[in-house]
Order: sequence, then C-alpha cells, then structure tokens
Amino acid sequence: MKFLLVFTLVSFIISFLSDRNKTFAGTKKGLKMFLGLLPTILNVLILVSVFLYLVPKETLIKILGHNSGWLGITIAAILGSISLIPMFITYPLAAILLKSGVSYRVLSVFITTLLMVGIITLPLETKYFGIRASILRNILSFIGALIIGLVIGIFL
Repeated sequence: MKFLLVFTLVSFIISFLSDRNKTFAGTKKGLKMFLGLLPTILNVLILVSVFLYLVPKETLIKILGHNSGWLGITIAAILGSISLIPMFITYPLAAILLKSGVSYRVLSVFITTLLMVGIITLPLETKYFGIRASILRNILSFIGALIIGLVIGIFL
C-alpha cells in the first residue's frame, strides 16, 4: 500500500512538473468522478454493514462458509444472479465477506454470477439480442460460474 501511495505521489509530481494545466484538469476530473461514485459506494457499504450486523457471524459462516457445500454455492449463485451491484464495489464487498468467514468457493460463484448473469437486466438484454440468445447466455454463464466455484474450491 505504501508503494502505491509513493508511486502515485511521484507520478503526480512528474505530471505537475510536465504540464500544470493538464495535471489540475485531470485531478479535478478525477475528484468529480470520485464524488459521483461516492454515494453508491457508501450506500452499498452501509447495506453490507447493516447486513453483517444483523446476521450473526456464526450463521453467515454456517450458510456461506467453508463447510456450506452446495447450499452456500446455491445461495451465492442466486444472490449474484439477481443482484445489481456495480463492478467497482464487488471486490471490496468480497473482501468484507471473506473477512467475515465466507469461503473462496462461495465468493467466486457470487462474483462470477454477479458480473456474468443478469436476471434483472434480462428484459433489456432480450430487447437487443433476442430471448433465445439472452437466456442461453445467462444459463451458460450460470453453469460457468458453478464450474469456476468448483475449481476454486479445489485449489483454495
């Protein structure tokens, strides 16, 4: 983490010395983007925090932990398929869940279905690609997510 901060600071200084106007414009644009994303990030973190507070850690580990088996994988696959969480929030959310005792296998299925399967976005997808292609893509993505979870479970 320190390396990343030092690298960012050095890069910023080099950019500033190279072209002050572009550096200020880029910094201003980056801050606007960050402030635009901040409400979404905070809302998801608040919801996850409330969820983790309300659900006892033992229950979370029992349902989604290392010994959860197919129940944990199924729950993760369903939640990932119906959730509509921005991708940039997915990995910090996964880190929080991992620290809470959720297994890598369950997290990999959750993340993969979250990014590849879109139950909520299916009507929009069928409008552009047709119902057959959209359903086939979602089914194959769902199966692929389960396979990825099984492979991750073997190695981790």
